[in-house]
Amino acid sequence: MSEPNVEKVPGPQGEESPTSEVAPEAKRKREYKEFGHEEEKPTHANVDMSLIELKAEDLYDKEKVDLETIVIDDVFKLLQCDENGLNTEKPVVVLSCSVPTSSNKRNRMPSFSFMWNPLSWVMEGAALVAIVLSNGGGMPPDWEDFVGIVLLLFINSTIGFYEERNAGNAVKALMDSLAPKAKVKRNGSWSEIESADLVPGDMISFKIGDIVPADCRLTEAINVSIDQAALTGESLPQSKKTGDQCFSGSTCKQGEAEGVVISTGANTFFGRAASLVGQDDDTTGHLQKILAQIGSFCLVSIGIFVVAEILVLYAGYRYNYRRGLNNILVLLIGGIPIAMPTVLSVTLAVGAQQLAKHKAIVTRITAIEELAGVTILCSDKTGTLTTNKLTIDKATIRTYGPFSADDVMLLAAYASRTENQDAIDASVVGALGDSSRARAGIKLLDFKPFNPVDKRTEITYLEESSGKLKRVTKGMTGIIIELCTRNKTEEIENKLEADVEEFATRGLRALAVAYEELDGDDPEAEGNGFELIGLLAIFDPPRDDTKQTIDDAIALGVKVKMVTGDQLAIAKETGRRLGLGDHMYPAKVLKDGPPPGGKHNSLDDMILDADGFAGVFPEHKYEIVKRLQGLGHLCAMTGDGANDAPALSRANVGIAVEGATDAARGAADIVLTEPGLSTIVHAIRGSRIIFQRMRNYSIYACAVTIRIVVCFAILAFAFEFDFPPSWS
Repeated sequence: MSEPNVEKVPGPQGEESPTSEVAPEAKRKREYKEFGHEEEKPTHANVDMSLIELKAEDLYDKEKVDLETIVIDDVFKLLQCDENGLNTEKPVVVLSCSVPTSSNKRNRMPSFSFMWNPLSWVMEGAALVAIVLSNGGGMPPDWEDFVGIVLLLFINSTIGFYEERNAGNAVKALMDSLAPKAKVKRNGSWSEIESADLVPGDMISFKIGDIVPADCRLTEAINVSIDQAALTGESLPQSKKTGDQCFSGSTCKQGEAEGVVISTGANTFFGRAASLVGQDDDTTGHLQKILAQIGSFCLVSIGIFVVAEILVLYAGYRYNYRRGLNNILVLLIGGIPIAMPTVLSVTLAVGAQQLAKHKAIVTRITAIEELAGVTILCSDKTGTLTTNKLTIDKATIRTYGPFSADDVMLLAAYASRTENQDAIDASVVGALGDSSRARAGIKLLDFKPFNPVDKRTEITYLEESSGKLKRVTKGMTGIIIELCTRNKTEEIENKLEADVEEFATRGLRALAVAYEELDGDDPEAEGNGFELIGLLAIFDPPRDDTKQTIDDAIALGVKVKMVTGDQLAIAKETGRRLGLGDHMYPAKVLKDGPPPGGKHNSLDDMILDADGFAGVFPEHKYEIVKRLQGLGHLCAMTGDGANDAPALSRANVGIAVEGATDAARGAADIVLTEPGLSTIVHAIRGSRIIFQRMRNYSIYACAVTIRIVVCFAILAFAFEFDFPPSWS
């Protein structure tokens, strides 16, 4: 593409327009409904501020106090502090920073639970018979059988122990992700302390590159941008101002700030996610349920014939104690599919090796069997279905002047930083393909980076081919159009307003671009007036293989639902692009339930019918998975962030994608090690093959059990055959 070199003739200037002299008040003030968060106005605490007698737990009763939304002055009063920090000489409200012990409850010696199921009961009963009851008649106890049975029991339980360690690892990874140190002001002086020692009321500060050490409300913010994608799923870093909330564990990408701590430890957004990992996990593994059913079948079958042998051999044939017991012991040991847990575990281990070739690391081998029966796949959006890298949607570029879409892209790249880039500048320059083009053919004379006041960037440069000085600016639509004075007609403004509104409804962020030329050689001189030349749409694009993966999953009978912390408009646009559908709901319906008179009779019906949910927190994702399981579905969950860890832990199969946080990998059952989701389809297909092998073996083992107990009983009852046949 040639360098844009369109000659501009000074047009009618906005301030000289004759229409402004006739009726300046008649021109309506345009409001460009750009996509973004709706700001909530601060409220006041619902308590008598003159009588502060709140207990620590009352600070988190949102009916009385919502520290996240009340005015800063009320926060200081409730926490009994000021901008000089806590006065350590006064008693203050202090909340424990520790994670509740309930979050680690799945980490308690789980190995012994694998000795408590019907199949193990039969094995344990046989072991007791071999060592305790098989003693007498001048013969020693049956040590060989006892040792063999006990070894198999411990092998099976050890496998179970290693399969159930991930919940504790996930909690540890979550808490390790918190900032280890914090800069805090107490008694008016700054010092550095361990983050674990922070309490509500502390004044903290952080700057670019720092991890926010606790949930806080900002009291001072200088050009602050916070990346909280791993916590909330929002694809863009969020600009923060005084009074806004910052979450513990998020990263400061720009600026510096001071704030007052409102939550620590388990009461933070991050801590609530940690406490959900493994919480209320009353679900039994699918494979354990199958083994329990097989064990129950064997227990009943063997039990019936053991009772029959006792009656026939002792009451009918008058066998002595040891002779009859040997027969019963053979029936017990021979009838149990004693090797079944080990055989199934080995089969799964071989399957895990096969999946590893497809770049999927299995951390809980029984998840392979459960993946074979999955009927619903819930997926995070940001970083999982999408790349979590902002991109310019070239197909939606709007132009308003003589420039082409490619020219608009190039000029927008001129007005972007090529080093120390923020996410938006990186996306604009990256859209060129070759980043060197952002400075090719021009000499930079002046550059004004983005700041939260002007909300735009600006470059003044010398075009080497023509020797002319030119200026380009890009930024928020409302700001840019106000700067424009040249060729700004009612028709263009109407078109711009409609385009911005369309972008907003589709969850696309609009970036306006304007251009002017300068006369003379002074780069600080006024130009001939900015003219609007284009509008860019910024979005987080789907991964290359995501749509095909979703289509393949649906073809395999697995329904896919999007569960994202991002906003509803973005979720719907992503769903449309991926063929998921846009039948999605905001998170508030999970609390309020379906609207009266709607097509859904209950919240469960709504969750089952929906294509996805947006604006959800970790507890919402957890609840969605739990409700789907309650409806009888085997549910898989994919994710990459700390906000996904509770749902990954709760799901029958948790899948952490490539690049996931330590917390997500620790909570997951399968970890993908290469970009893309196509491995999930390979895993589903492979797991169904493995499940079929296991099913065939289980049927065979049950058939052998029936054959052994029936044949042994007939031989013993009809022919008085002894096991082992040592009597004449």
